[in-house]
Amino acid sequence: MDKIQLLPDSVANQIAAGEVIQRPASVIKELVENAVDAGARHISVAVVDAGKSSIQVMDDGTGMSVTDARLAFERHATSKIRKADDLFSLTTMGFRGEALPSIASVAQVTLKTRQENDNIGTLLRIDGGALQMQEPVNCPAGCNFIVENLFYNVPVRRRFLKSNVTEMNNVIAAFQRIALVYPDIAFTLTSNGQEMMNLQPANTHKRIIDVFGKKLNAFLLPIEVETSLGKIYGFVGKPEAARKKNVQQYFFVNGRYMKHAGFHKAVMASYERLVKQGEQIPYFIYFEINPEDIDVNIHPTKTEIKFRDEASVWQILSVAVHEAVGKFTTIPSIDFDTEGRPDIPVVNGMEEIHIPTIDFNPQYNPFSSSPSTRRDTEQDDARPRQDKSGQIRESAFTNHNRGAQSGWEELYSQASLNGDERAMPSLFDNDNLNDIADGETHGAQVARQDGTDEKADGTRHQTFAQHIVQEVMPRSNSHYQYKGTCIITSVASGLMVTHQERAHERILFERFMREMQQSKMPSQRLLFPEAVQFPLEQMLTLPSVLPEMEALGFELTNLGGSSYAINAVPAGLEGVNVAQLVSDMVASATECAADISRELHASLAATMARNAAIASGQVLSQDEMENIITDLLKCENCRYTPDGRMICYIIPDSDITRFF
Repeated sequence: MDKIQLLPDSVANQIAAGEVIQRPASVIKELVENAVDAGARHISVAVVDAGKSSIQVMDDGTGMSVTDARLAFERHATSKIRKADDLFSLTTMGFRGEALPSIASVAQVTLKTRQENDNIGTLLRIDGGALQMQEPVNCPAGCNFIVENLFYNVPVRRRFLKSNVTEMNNVIAAFQRIALVYPDIAFTLTSNGQEMMNLQPANTHKRIIDVFGKKLNAFLLPIEVETSLGKIYGFVGKPEAARKKNVQQYFFVNGRYMKHAGFHKAVMASYERLVKQGEQIPYFIYFEINPEDIDVNIHPTKTEIKFRDEASVWQILSVAVHEAVGKFTTIPSIDFDTEGRPDIPVVNGMEEIHIPTIDFNPQYNPFSSSPSTRRDTEQDDARPRQDKSGQIRESAFTNHNRGAQSGWEELYSQASLNGDERAMPSLFDNDNLNDIADGETHGAQVARQDGTDEKADGTRHQTFAQHIVQEVMPRSNSHYQYKGTCIITSVASGLMVTHQERAHERILFERFMREMQQSKMPSQRLLFPEAVQFPLEQMLTLPSVLPEMEALGFELTNLGGSSYAINAVPAGLEGVNVAQLVSDMVASATECAADISRELHASLAATMARNAAIASGQVLSQDEMENIITDLLKCENCRYTPDGRMICYIIPDSDITRFF
């Protein structure tokens, strides 16, 4: 019996929908891109329940005829290409012919469309891929798509959808990607009857500011370069615009949004040593490449693009960003042009300057065995000398030689008194050096409790190791501070090296977290309120975040739209950028909507701990080091800071042994 059979169109369309239509944002992306390809000048998007209940996309494009309206919902029906070679010269957003049939197979779709020269338009209604009705209708020119009850016939897919806030953020992201690349088109976005964005036709720079706020305008650096491979233009952020979260980063190729890890590294390489590790720079970079030199037919989402000469494009992008950043950070050169400027006299310029000279006795030999020779030369060195200025002075080497000679005499005389020439071993004798380090000498010694060795004749000699213990580290010490930065502690498995600033930051972080959970934080009013503007996606989360922030001690007042004034903050945030702190806290809560309270507490506690922690270079007493190590070991996570930096590292005994 034959086993292979053709799948029904409804099943095939649902399979294709699994790749093309993943969430409501995918529907908006496909319908808005079709509107752009149709030459629309005004595009309006309206959603209900983040697109789960209803999505409406209206445009004033060319519209469709009666036949085209029906044929558009068939698989692989498209007006964008005619043959396979057209795939390598695409100038449109869509070309597969899968979007409309995929949407219609998992939702209830209503279409009203009319061409500009037609008097009557067409109305179609499709449920789950099946045509329900088609009839004439009176409607404006263009297309009006209404997509309702997405995934109503695929309940498993519908259960995988996230919360309304998360899905709405995805809708906004998809809407912004298209709006940024077509600034000459007017866009509006409405959610549950409330207008969220109204973008009028403008240039690229104005469109970026309209989408992300006027505050971004002060941090944008323009880039533009044109070569035989294509044109690259757009904007990159200044180093002070670096952020860890909520950073706008966009690549567009021939009017299409693109993700490219290699190009991202090319941009960030220009900011090496200009921004902190882990922070990102905003950028909006547009590529205009010959369509024959790129391949967009990689994935149904069309966000992956291959370049024929990717290495050259990478280098051009890197040079363009380097040039933009270099112009911004250029240090003014010193101007040596003194023409027409008054002469500034040199202080004591008339005084004669003599070349310094060095006087020494060429007959002096410190290793001479003849005492008379040394005595004669020393007496000669001790005589005063005259320099060229007539002033009497001593040789620069006289006192040095005298002190050095007396030191050696005393040293050797002590050795002769002990009656043992080996009392002063050679510094280059490894055996003798190891003996000293081990607390042993060639003479008979008796170990004493006070840290010294007593020779057989009753004299005491302090060994090298004991000198280090007594002079550098008091005997009661169990910790050693290295260059005011790290604490070295002996543990069972080796040596533990602890970064004192990071350790204190972790200790304070967990302490602040416990205090926030137990009681309300005290509030402190600002002398001058600071303004903060939230991105559109954060405005959806803000109503649920504000009560938690007020409980932490913040006080925010709406100034209209997405702008707020910060009137009060929790006590203990002196010297902190309050506007950036509030923005980062809301961004963290937006990314993790499951536990908003903990995200806010963690963000605030991390900031307070980072500002209150002891600085590197601060000298600590033995008790302070002991308290830091003890408190660190009591923490839930004693290895890493709240932002993931390593706190301590253990050098195993095996590694230490291998060194010797």
